Amino acid sequence: MEQITKPARRDFLKASAAVGGGLTLGMYLPLGSKVAEAQGATHSPNAWVKIGTDNAITIMCARSEMGQDVYTSMTLLVAEELEVDVNKVKVEFAPPAEVYINSLLGGQLTGGSTAVRDAWEKLRKAGASARMMLVGAAAKQWGVDPAQCKAAGGAITGPGGKRLTYGQVAEAAAKMEVPKDVPLKPVAEFKQVGNKAQKRLATPAKVAGTATFGIDVKVPGMLYAAVAMPPMMGGKVASFDDTRAKNMPGVKAVVQYSRGVAVVADSYWQAKKAKDLLEITWDEGPNANNDMRKVWGGLREASNQAGAVFREGGDADGALRQSGVKVYEAAYELPFLSHSPLEPMNTVADVRADKAVIITPTQFQQLVPFVVAGATGLKPEQVEVVTTFLGGGFGRRVEVDYTIDAAEISKAVGAPVKMVWSREDDLTHDSYRPAGIYKVQAAIGPKGDLVAYRYHGTSPSISSRLFPSIVKDGIDPFAVEAIDNFPYKFANHKLTYQKHDTGITVGYWRGVSHNLNCYVVEGFMDELANALGKDPIDFRIANLQMEAEKHAWSGLSAGTSVGPRLKKVLEEVKGKAGWGAKLPEGRGQGVACMEGYNTVMSCVAEVTVSKNYDVSVDKVTYVVDAGPLIHPEQALAQIESCTIFGQSACMFGEITVKNGGVEQTNFDMYRLVRNNEAPKAINVHWLPAAKDQPPGGLGEPATAVVQAAIGNAIFAATGIRVRRMPFSPENIKAAADPRMTMKPKSV
Repeated sequence: MEQITKPARRDFLKASAAVGGGLTLGMYLPLGSKVAEAQGATHSPNAWVKIGTDNAITIMCARSEMGQDVYTSMTLLVAEELEVDVNKVKVEFAPPAEVYINSLLGGQLTGGSTAVRDAWEKLRKAGASARMMLVGAAAKQWGVDPAQCKAAGGAITGPGGKRLTYGQVAEAAAKMEVPKDVPLKPVAEFKQVGNKAQKRLATPAKVAGTATFGIDVKVPGMLYAAVAMPPMMGGKVASFDDTRAKNMPGVKAVVQYSRGVAVVADSYWQAKKAKDLLEITWDEGPNANNDMRKVWGGLREASNQAGAVFREGGDADGALRQSGVKVYEAAYELPFLSHSPLEPMNTVADVRADKAVIITPTQFQQLVPFVVAGATGLKPEQVEVVTTFLGGGFGRRVEVDYTIDAAEISKAVGAPVKMVWSREDDLTHDSYRPAGIYKVQAAIGPKGDLVAYRYHGTSPSISSRLFPSIVKDGIDPFAVEAIDNFPYKFANHKLTYQKHDTGITVGYWRGVSHNLNCYVVEGFMDELANALGKDPIDFRIANLQMEAEKHAWSGLSAGTSVGPRLKKVLEEVKGKAGWGAKLPEGRGQGVACMEGYNTVMSCVAEVTVSKNYDVSVDKVTYVVDAGPLIHPEQALAQIESCTIFGQSACMFGEITVKNGGVEQTNFDMYRLVRNNEAPKAINVHWLPAAKDQPPGGLGEPATAVVQAAIGNAIFAATGIRVRRMPFSPENIKAAADPRMTMKPKSV
C-alpha cells in the first residue's frame, strides 16, 4: 500500500502536563481527508513521550506490531534524540487519536511499509523537543544558559557538576514553551539507530509468554463466542435451530448477529462444540452459483474492454501496427490469495449501555470506534480501543469487520465476550488478494530497439469496495503499483487498467498489486531478453529510463527517476549472486527488480526443477537500496520474511471458489512453505544510504520481487515460461505446450 491521501505534512508540537506532574509531548498533525470517510471526534490525544517524576520513561508506539518490529524501530527514533537507552524505556501501544495519524496514509493505520517512513522525522522531532524542554527547565532552575547543559542517559548535567534527572525537571518542562526550531542529530552521530547489536524490545515478553496478543486477552466475567458464518459470499441466515446447541454444557446463549449465528459459552471449546450442532438454513444470496469457471470467464471478457489510461507516452497503438516491427505479446493469469495470519481473527468486546471497550489486534485503530458505534448505537467517543500484539496482519487487519461481530455479540448477551474465529472461518471469510489477467505487448524494431509497450491489467478493485473516494477516472491506485512507475525506456507506451467485480471479496495483501504487476513487468522483460538473445540483466540495464518522466499516477512523478537506482542494484547483484555461472541441468537463475515504497531492490533466485516439474528454491540473493536502516537485524528479518511469504504464494497459493464459497479450509489445502522447502541461503546485500536519503519501506517489496525472480528462474532451468501461478507441476506442464511459447508477429 502506498499513499491514500496527502494531508499537510507540516508538524506542530504541543506540550501538556502529564499524570503525576510529568511531561507529555506529542506531535499533532492536521488530519486532512480521512481514510474510509470515517469522520468525527476521536478520543483525547495522548503523546509520544511520557516522563514521570519517578524517572519512568514511556514511549508510545502508534503503529501495530505484527512481527515487523515497529515496537523497537519507532521507539529507537524517539530514544535516539531523547538521549535515553532504548532498552530502559517502557513501550505502550497508542489508542486512537489525531496525534497518531499516519501522514502517508491519512489515517491511524499500519500498512504500505509506511511506519518508519512516516516516523523518520516526526518521532525524532518528538524526542528532540522533549530533550530541549528538559534541558531548558534544568538550565532555568540553575540560572544558566541552556547551551551550557547537556542531556544524556536520562539526566541533564550543567556547570560545576550540576545534575538533574529527567524526572526531577519533568513537571517544570511541561510548563515551558515548545521550541520552534528543533535541530535533529545528523545520521552520522546516531548511537542507537542503526546499531546491529540492538535486540528486539518485545522478545523477552514473547519468550516469557507475557506479551499479550488478541487471542490471549482475558477480562473479568468474560465469556467465549464461536461463530457460524455463511459458507457462500453474500449469504445470510434464513433460519436456524439451536435446540441441541443451547443444551450443551457451559452454553450461555445462542444469538443471531448481522453476519451469522454465535454460540456463547464459558470456554471456547464448549462454544465451538455447541456451534457445530447448530442447524442453519442459509439464504445463499446472489453469489451462490459462483465458481472459478465464471470468475475467469468474466475476467477474460472484461479484459477485452478498453480500460482507463493511467500512463501514456507517444502512440503505442500506432507503433504496434508500424511496418517492419516484430510484435511480442503474452497474457498472465494470477490467482486469488489468502492472508492466513497464524493468529485468526479475534476480538474481546465489552459493550455496555454507555460505553464499549474493544480489545483487538488491528491495523486500523482509528476506524474501530466508528464501525463499533454504528453497530451498537453508541457514539464513537464512547468506544475505547486497546490494541494488542498481532499474530500476523499482512493487510487483513486493515479491515475491522471482526470487531463489529464481537461488539454485536457482546451487546446481545450483555457481557464481555471473546470472539475467536477458527482456522476454517479465517480462510473462508478472508478478503483475498485480487486475481487478475494481464495482457502485454511490445514492438521491437529491426535493430532490436524498443519501439512500443502496451500493458492492460484487469482485476477487481480493492479500493472501490473499501475506500471508493480514492478511485478516480476508473483507476484504483492500489491496482497499478509497480507498473505506474514503469522504469523501462520504450519510445511509445500505453498502460491501462480495467476494473471488474468477480463477486469475491478482495482486500489489501502484503505488497498489494506490486505482487501482480512486478511479475508481469519483470516476466515480460525476461521474455523479451530471451527472444532477442540478450542477457536478462544486461538487457534491463541497457533499457532503463534514466531521466525523470512525468505522468499522472506514479508516486515518483515529481522530477525523479528510479532508473539510476535500479541500474546500481542490477549491476551489484550480478557479482553477489554469481550470475551466469554454469549450472547443472534442471537448475537456473532468474532475476527481477522493482521500486516499491521508496525501496529499490534486485533479486536473483536459483532454482532446481525436477523431471516431474517439482520446483525447489535453492538460493536467493538481494541487493537492496533502502536508505538508512533503523534496526538492521530486523531489516534483514523483513527481507527473509518476505522471501518465505512470497515463495509460499507463488509456489502453492491459490484460492478457488465453488458454489459461492471458498474451497480451501485449512493449511492442508492452502499450503505454506515448510522448513525443508525454504531456500538454503537468503543473502541480502545493502547499498549504503546516500546523504540525506530517507528510509524506504521494507515490510513488503521483497514479497513481489522474489516471485518474479523464481518464475524467471524456472524458465532458465526448463525453457518453459509459466504465465499462470502457482508454479505447480500441473501449471508448469501445461505451460510446456508449444502453443504457449511466445512468438513474434511481423507487421
